[in-house]
Amino acid sequence: MKFSVIKAYFIKEYIELYRSKVIFILYIMPIMIMILFGYGIKLEVTHAKTIIIDNDNSIFSQKIIEKFLHSKYFNTKVLQISENEALKSIKRAKTDILIIIPSSFEKNILHNQKSEIGVFIDGSFPIRAITMESYVKGVLLDAAMKTATMFGKKMDGLITINQRALFNQAMRDENAIVPGLFGLILLVAPAILSALLIVKEKENGTIFNFYSSPVKKDEFIIGKLSTAFLLYSSAIFLLFLIATYIFSVPFRGSFIIFWFVSEIYVLISISIGLLISIITNRQIVALVVTVIITIIPGFLYSGMLMPISSMKSESYIEAHIFPVMYYNHIVYDTFLIGQGFSSFKNIEYLVILIFYALTILTISYTLLKKEMR
Repeated sequence: MKFSVIKAYFIKEYIELYRSKVIFILYIMPIMIMILFGYGIKLEVTHAKTIIIDNDNSIFSQKIIEKFLHSKYFNTKVLQISENEALKSIKRAKTDILIIIPSSFEKNILHNQKSEIGVFIDGSFPIRAITMESYVKGVLLDAAMKTATMFGKKMDGLITINQRALFNQAMRDENAIVPGLFGLILLVAPAILSALLIVKEKENGTIFNFYSSPVKKDEFIIGKLSTAFLLYSSAIFLLFLIATYIFSVPFRGSFIIFWFVSEIYVLISISIGLLISIITNRQIVALVVTVIITIIPGFLYSGMLMPISSMKSESYIEAHIFPVMYYNHIVYDTFLIGQGFSSFKNIEYLVILIFYALTILTISYTLLKKEMR
């Protein structure tokens, strides 16, 4: 293996990227994805449009209404309208939540009789609906406990809930979304760039220079990939600064572990692009195949929006096929938890990522033929 040959290919690729202005897109696209998704994806629901129909007009019902009026999660209106009118308002997407307090509600509670509150939630978007449902239950439970105490019906405290959220105490969406974007960005962007490296040579006919030269396959591959690898290695630090300084995501782990695992992951990404570039003959085909293979699993199976453990059998198996799940697990650990390699699972996932990189590179090396097919 000759270093001078690798250096020549590296300089050639860098000059071509600079002349075509693609080198600027290499950094603009990851930054845009980080900022747009970081600010755009919100799992928390605030100011849900809420209508309360109070058919009881009692002290108890007023206490419940006050809880909703003073909560940032609800934009509450108390209206004296019929139930049908309120339900039509939900159908027209003017209302998210309808709460109906029945008549004789306080009377039934004071006499230890069963009473029900009607809650109707717009379920067009299930995740949003489940979130709003949990908010409503929490407010009603809190109001019921405090009002029961006010009326002298003290709870003996047989069960006490002392709740605390670990790792993301502030419950910030940014702390959950931004680390997950690393897996998406560093899978998609490097793969797209490397997918065009060899197929571009095929379309332009310059691949025959490689066929007729004494350049070895390993020199050709390393020279081609080294440009993309070094460029996106610097992008890792840029994304890290955006996450920690712009989005204020805490970083509790080892930066060395984060950097090393990210480099392995970038190598996997450009290896995927290289493999696609070898087996395709047109740039548009390589681009489309890369987008399908990287964006969809990078978004669905990153654990950013849905925990992998909560997926059903088919999707759970698919999530374990793609490397993004393993990488994001370690990234979330370095940002929010900080166990590092004291966790056996992190070590296991690192070994799997290394296996991915070696396997894909080996397949690419085997399929690359130094002859015209």
